[in-house]
Amino acid sequence: MEYIRLTKENLASEHICCALSSNKDIQVLSKKAWLAERLDEGLVFLKGVERGKCFIEYLPMENAWNPIEGAGYMFIDCLWVAGSFKGHGYANDLLARCICDSKGKGKKGLCILSSAKKKPFLADPRYLEHKGFEACDEADNGIQLWHLPFGPDGQKPMFKECARHPHVDEKGFVLYYTSQCPFNAKYVPIVVKAAKEHGIAFKAIHIQNKEEAQNAPTPITTYALFFDGNYLTNEQMNVNKFMKLVSR
Repeated sequence: MEYIRLTKENLASEHICCALSSNKDIQVLSKKAWLAERLDEGLVFLKGVERGKCFIEYLPMENAWNPIEGAGYMFIDCLWVAGSFKGHGYANDLLARCICDSKGKGKKGLCILSSAKKKPFLADPRYLEHKGFEACDEADNGIQLWHLPFGPDGQKPMFKECARHPHVDEKGFVLYYTSQCPFNAKYVPIVVKAAKEHGIAFKAIHIQNKEEAQNAPTPITTYALFFDGNYLTNEQMNVNKFMKLVSR
């Protein structure tokens, strides 16, 4: 498969691989607006030419929207190959291109979020281990930071203290989220509305910049749901999922 790198010149016309095709869709609009601002900060979005979920998104650690310390590393926001694209080596292709690009930019290595066991919307730890990554830090909620150093391993990347012990002081449901995930533009307002209709305490905090993201009380900032101070999940909620969660 051929791959295309998003630029400011082609961003408006290219699909973004998340099963969203219309540029009028609020999910597409929010994601592309977020991407447009990140391109000037060194973000790379490389995707297959065919429509579907086959892409890698990464940027320099200092500009990552996560509370992580790791000067000189490249942070992978997302490596996603799904559906009919699986089993063709495309993930290996995308990762190899990321490694080559990062080495060319003088980076010390790569970082990515995962966990001891596969979690939704996180990299598969078995795949990462197969490609030479190792877990180098872990938060209390089981979210791990994995890294792939390019040379002799010096100081390893790590979570900032604010993310190491995910917790908020407020009661009820509290959601931290960003526009990095396009699905949030549609589903966050739906869940907020459902919570209000059912008299459920729910506060949604939309992280607006990297400074807020880098000081968030969670290693995952794309979507982090808390209840009565405790971290629950990074899995995006629709109304049915949320109401089932409430019932438990």
